[in-house]
Amino acid sequence: MRTFRSRKHTATLGAVTAVLALALTACNGDETGTKSAGQADNTASVSSSQPSAEATTTDDKKAGDAAQNTGSTKTGTSKTGSSGTSGGGSTSGGNTSDSYAYKHPCQSGDLSVRVYPVEGSTTQHVIEVNNTGANSCGLSYFPRVSLGASKASDHSGDITPAVPGGLGGAPAYPVKPKTAAIAVIDLNPGGKGGVTWINEMNVLADGDHMANADTQNFDLGPDVKVGDPKLGLYQGTVADAVNSMKQAGN
Repeated sequence: MRTFRSRKHTATLGAVTAVLALALTACNGDETGTKSAGQADNTASVSSSQPSAEATTTDDKKAGDAAQNTGSTKTGTSKTGSSGTSGGGSTSGGNTSDSYAYKHPCQSGDLSVRVYPVEGSTTQHVIEVNNTGANSCGLSYFPRVSLGASKASDHSGDITPAVPGGLGGAPAYPVKPKTAAIAVIDLNPGGKGGVTWINEMNVLADGDHMANADTQNFDLGPDVKVGDPKLGLYQGTVADAVNSMKQAGN
């Protein structure tokens, strides 16, 4: 019994000695390996807490794209001038006097033309010419308008509306920046039968100074009847333009 106890005690001491030896080896052994592991942990921590430059750039781009993707809604048919000058120029420093407009005809590239129905009417249309430039400019008293078939090879048979007579006064109709000149055309004032082959309105904002190449074409759609059309002078409001149109042919 004594011999058995002595051996057990000796085995226990040996195991304790082995554990202590391993502990000392872990603390004082491969010092380089321990530091290397520490640096790797630190690097991983920094990388996860700071986004990369590429990720930041991508996020910023997405935010910018989201801010720019704003839709817009248009009413009626709208076309800009053929010269391609962008609209919306600042009026800062521009000349907005009528006297300046009388001496400076409007340029096609500084205009945006819209055509849309008059509210409550099935035969009347508004021709709205907006000055998108920085200065006032002058237009002829009324737009040059013809009505025809879009696919016709010969437009000599196109119909032109009647306009008011007895014109005189200022040398041009002045249009200030960010304002519009408005004319109204009635395709069938009598409301009776008319020709049905017409499906297009051709508009030249200024027939006195602009080239025929600046004419813009607007689709009238199907089932349009045209009979003895009338066109009024440029005015500042739709109501005034309608009243002017009613004087056409007189």
